[in-house]
Amino acid sequence: MAADPAFWRGRRVLLTGHTGFKGAWCARWLTTMGADVTGFALPPDTDPNMFELVDTGAVSFLGDLRDRAAVLAAVRQAQPQLVLHLAAQPIVREGYSDPVGTFGTNVMGTVHLLDALRGQQDLQAVLIVTTDKVYENDEQGRAFTEADRLGGHDPYAASKAAAELATASFAQSFFDAAGVPVATARGGNVIGGGDFAADRLVPDIVRALRNNGTLELRNPNATRPWQHVLDCLDGYLTVMQSMITDPDTPLAVNIGPHDPADQRTVAQVTTAMQGALGTAGAWSLDTEESPREMSALALDPALARDRLGWQARLNSDQAIRWTADWYAAWANHADMTSMTDHQIDEYRTQEGRV
Repeated sequence: MAADPAFWRGRRVLLTGHTGFKGAWCARWLTTMGADVTGFALPPDTDPNMFELVDTGAVSFLGDLRDRAAVLAAVRQAQPQLVLHLAAQPIVREGYSDPVGTFGTNVMGTVHLLDALRGQQDLQAVLIVTTDKVYENDEQGRAFTEADRLGGHDPYAASKAAAELATASFAQSFFDAAGVPVATARGGNVIGGGDFAADRLVPDIVRALRNNGTLELRNPNATRPWQHVLDCLDGYLTVMQSMITDPDTPLAVNIGPHDPADQRTVAQVTTAMQGALGTAGAWSLDTEESPREMSALALDPALARDRLGWQARLNSDQAIRWTADWYAAWANHADMTSMTDHQIDEYRTQEGRV
């Protein structure tokens, strides 16, 4: 299975987080497939940003998930059939500096959305996106499965694990009886063009290159399940399609690379990205004291493959090359809606890997 334009054509979709990196990619992809997309999110917090570089095609509502009335108004306006919840406070270090805001957005924001969706007559399915960091991580490096215990050392991870619990509670208390499936998707580390956020690896690499600055890495030996944004979104969309067509669809699914070779270190991805951007590059170790982050993190996506027939189409080398191509086009002042559409079209032609 993969994202199917015939499925999405004409469907009313509420997409939260459409002004962010993944959200803008998702809104554009859904629009190209003919979906009727309504977005709800905060205004973009970087300049430049993907949302303003690309015509997402979404009807846009700007608001805060922590504002219950604003969420309810957006839901009533959208009258969604399908809901894809991407909006979040997604930065680990921001979670340390603002734990209250992080829990407020990631937990109560999710609760506000689910509560607003209760009683929506045309609602067919809800997918809440969390993270690969929801698992209780013992730093042993083994790949987590959906049956592993939830946890979270830092506020970001813990808030996302709490969002999983809140989602399950709402599903069992309200949505199951209405026949509306509610699931969560746990995505791995995503790279791709259009990410300009602070404290994320690829944007830091791009900024250092453009500013002729020195790139500093906090955790060069940390391993992550790297995947291209289109692979991650294809997984989310596939889960939603299955939720409509198969009542036995798992209600929690890992979305990540299947090949262990794609579990690369931060330093390895940095070197490869710098090479793809056409520079020999270099980096130094950031010696400033910083909050703890997990050094080993891996996902087991076998359930998505075995139950949904989904698997990532791009390996990490391809993901890095496609990411570099997008930033190169942006640096050369290309039409970024056309570039984004080109990569979406090219992705559709990629054959799935075994």
